[in-house]
Amino acid sequence: MNRDAIINRAFPDTTQTYTFKDTILYALGVGFGAEPLDAGHLRFLYEDGLQAMPTLANVLGHPGMWIRGEEYGVDWKKLLHAEQRMEMHAVLPPEGNITASHHIMGLRDMGERGAMLHQRKVVSNAETGEKLATVTNTLMLRADGGCGDFGDVPTELTKLPETAPDSTLEVQATEIQPLIYRLSGDLNPLHIDPAVATVAGFPRPILHGLATKGMAGYALIRQFCGMDARLLGSMAVRFTRPVLPGDLLRFEFWGSGSGTVRFRAVVPNRDNTVVLDRCTAEIG
Repeated sequence: MNRDAIINRAFPDTTQTYTFKDTILYALGVGFGAEPLDAGHLRFLYEDGLQAMPTLANVLGHPGMWIRGEEYGVDWKKLLHAEQRMEMHAVLPPEGNITASHHIMGLRDMGERGAMLHQRKVVSNAETGEKLATVTNTLMLRADGGCGDFGDVPTELTKLPETAPDSTLEVQATEIQPLIYRLSGDLNPLHIDPAVATVAGFPRPILHGLATKGMAGYALIRQFCGMDARLLGSMAVRFTRPVLPGDLLRFEFWGSGSGTVRFRAVVPNRDNTVVLDRCTAEIG
């Protein structure tokens, strides 16, 4: 890894015009097409009265797969998404023009385990300047340890309660989901190319981490918000294992839905493998 090139990376602001079609495409990519006759689902799939999922902020103004550049020296095929945090400052419109600013927050050297790269993005309304969301993204560079530390890191996500969850909800990941989700901007071939997945050590292309987070957002607003996306104020998740297309996810929740909810996601048909852990959401 070329540490200096990464920490000195200057990101130009990105701008994006998104339409109702982009908002609906994103919703389809995170599971809202499962019940197309349900009025709650249609709030995110039908342009008449359309709502945008807050988690759409994760993909708006994406800076692209910049870390694949040869000048950074990163073995990008072994890169994994480690954590993602999102704080909403205003309701995300179902269509509009946004500007996103980006910067490298910090780098943590994990030695033989690799390195953790933390990036932050602020999404704003391009016309009014109103801040819409702040997104913090953490990548695990599995083959790039020994680089040394730099900058700041987010506060560590705390362990979940040891008690039984207060409620659960099962959500199905479909075989076609990564093919749809990638059209929202993340074109990493790990999610479509079997050869790239093999090099990365996986038996097949895996679901995008942010698609899994979007499914968690869907589970939260279905379980606690009456399908009203305005009530989801923030989310933070840790990606612990990849989700495979076709997996059934069981979301386990601690909390009643007003205020802080803690949660995780497991895959029952893979020995209850935990795929999201130490997760937190603010509702209301």
